[in-house]
Amino acid sequence: MKHLILPLLLLLSSLSGMARRADDTSTAIFNPGIRSLTVHPEGNILAPPVLTLGSDSRLAIGFDVMGEERLYLRYSIHHCNADWTPGQLVDTEVFDGFNYADIEDYAFSRATTAHYIHYDIYLPNRDFEFNISGNYLLQVYPEDAPGEILLQVRFMVQEGAVSVGGTVTSRTDIDYNDAHQQLSLDIDTRNTRIRDVNTDLRVVVTQNGRQDNAVVLSHPSRLMGSRAIYEHLPALIFPAGNEYRRMETVNNLYPGMGVDHIEYHAPWYHHILNLDKPRAHREYQYDSTQHGRYLVREYNSDNSDTEADYALTLFSLDMLRVPDAEVYLDGDFVLRRFDSTSRMEYNPSTGRYEKLLPLKQGAYNYQYLVVPDGATRGLTAPVEGDRYQTVNEYLVYVYYRAPGDRYDRLLGVGALFSGY
Repeated sequence: MKHLILPLLLLLSSLSGMARRADDTSTAIFNPGIRSLTVHPEGNILAPPVLTLGSDSRLAIGFDVMGEERLYLRYSIHHCNADWTPGQLVDTEVFDGFNYADIEDYAFSRATTAHYIHYDIYLPNRDFEFNISGNYLLQVYPEDAPGEILLQVRFMVQEGAVSVGGTVTSRTDIDYNDAHQQLSLDIDTRNTRIRDVNTDLRVVVTQNGRQDNAVVLSHPSRLMGSRAIYEHLPALIFPAGNEYRRMETVNNLYPGMGVDHIEYHAPWYHHILNLDKPRAHREYQYDSTQHGRYLVREYNSDNSDTEADYALTLFSLDMLRVPDAEVYLDGDFVLRRFDSTSRMEYNPSTGRYEKLLPLKQGAYNYQYLVVPDGATRGLTAPVEGDRYQTVNEYLVYVYYRAPGDRYDRLLGVGALFSGY
């Protein structure tokens, strides 16, 4: 293992740093010194990053900047279309006041081997109140360099104007209790005025927070009064996947769940995870997971945001090289992106895929996705397998743009679960 042990700062310099494309509006980190980006409703880390217009709820966004000196940071927020392309509205149509604010909520790490400053942003706040629903992109940059985007994060504001129901079944139009799950959706629009439910709604469905296999529906199968029914649609058939793998690095002295052993090479701890093996041909085993989310936690800490340490964490997958494809880690901790941070590296001397990542202490969900060359969608079948019993979280986003409108309203969001 020792040939994989690298100084943390050297490793950080090779991860997550990338030039931002103008058309890239996905959640991302563009500076290698920034880690552990999180976004969720305040007090509920298991909920999607969605606010309800006019409610008292707040969104919590947090991240760490590695080092010992505070950076003077600002952020701005941009309204986006349903497909996350930049919107057409000017700032004054979206907010009252200026579209920037300083990040003033920060704290230095305490008693950690890796020094960092933790930053928090809470929305809405005195600088930002949301006047309209839809998709939003928050971007963080240095106070004196607004063109240098350090990170960006997606979140949504919904109106709660429609109710979203439906079912998930493993008895699909292509197989029966085998490798897929199929959704039927029932969207009730009785509490909002829509010109033409048959043509004006745009429905987006995601599986476990993944963006690579999200589907978009432009027409319902049929209408029943105020209800739009989406059923027997090929787009609503998803590979079932498998339960996420889990590991915990909450203690630097004793191996946690999924950790084989811990090494200390001054000045960093190293958590060597259990050797993972493909599950494609194994029997299904139920496990209660968080559908790819992670929680920062140090077992003996009063405030893990600033007292959890960073450790080098080694993932190993005992699998021969997949031809004409790459293998990626998937989960919120790698921001659901297929890039240098999440790409596993094949080691011909061990016959394994390996990845060493600096991760903050906590409890993590992850899985392995295979992405064929030239493709943009990850496959669960080659490594994890597709098991119809898998408990998956499907989020349904209902957008509406009336004729003549210049932005997509987010009328409502619903969640469906398989396996219950």
